[in-house]
Amino acid sequence: MRNLYYVPIIHSSADMASLEAALEKTAMAELGSEIWLRHQQVVTGFWKSIRHFFDSFDVRGSRLYQDAMIADGDTGMKIVTEGVREGSPNYEIVSTLLEKGAVLTRTEDVYWVKREYNLIAAIASAKSPLARRIAALRYKLAGNTLLNERDRIIAGRINETLRDGEKGILFLGAYHDILSKLPPDFEINQVKEVGKIREFNRILFKAKDKERWNELAEYLMSPVQVQKYTAATKTL
Repeated sequence: MRNLYYVPIIHSSADMASLEAALEKTAMAELGSEIWLRHQQVVTGFWKSIRHFFDSFDVRGSRLYQDAMIADGDTGMKIVTEGVREGSPNYEIVSTLLEKGAVLTRTEDVYWVKREYNLIAAIASAKSPLARRIAALRYKLAGNTLLNERDRIIAGRINETLRDGEKGILFLGAYHDILSKLPPDFEINQVKEVGKIREFNRILFKAKDKERWNELAEYLMSPVQVQKYTAATKTL
C-alpha cells in the first residue's frame, strides 16, 4: 500500500501573492466586511489546526505534494521560500515539513497553472462590476476543463512518484477531485474532510444557513481527526 495524507486547503489571501489586495477588495464587496473578517479568522484557525497536527508527525522521507507546485529541487525551494516571505500559512507549514525531512516533489504542469492564474487575475483586476462579471464568466466557462486537466496531471504525478510502502502528504485546494483518480493500492487519509470545506465555501457565498456555516467554521478550526478515504470503494 501507498499512504497519502490529504489536506484539502483553504487558500489564504497571502497565497495569491500580487493579487491579494484586489481579491480582498472584491471579496469584501461581495460579502461585506463583517463576514469577510470572520472568514479570515476561520482560515487562520484552520491553518493553526493543520500546523498542530503536523507538529508530531514523522515526515522523514515522505513525499510532499503542493497545489500549483510546478517544480522541485532548487526552483521548487525558491517557490516555497517566496510563499513563506509572502506570509502564506500553507507554505510556512510546507517549509517546516521540508526542514524535518520531507521531500518536495513537482506536482503540476506550469502551462495549466499559469492559464488558471491569468483567468483569476482578470477577475481581480477588473475595473468595474460588469468587467468583473465578464471575467468571472470566462473563468467559469474554462474552469472545468482547467481543473480536470490539472487533476489528471496531479493524480498522475502522485502515482508515478509515490512508491509502495512510502508516505505522501498532499496540500490541494478543496475543489480538486483527484482521490477517485488514484489507483486502489492507495490508503488515503483526509486531514480535514473535503466535503465539509466545500460546504463551508458554498454557504459562505450564498449567504444563507448561518447556523450551519458556524458549525462548519468550528469544525475547520478544531483539532484534526483524520478520516479515511478508500480509493477501492470510492467512498468518503
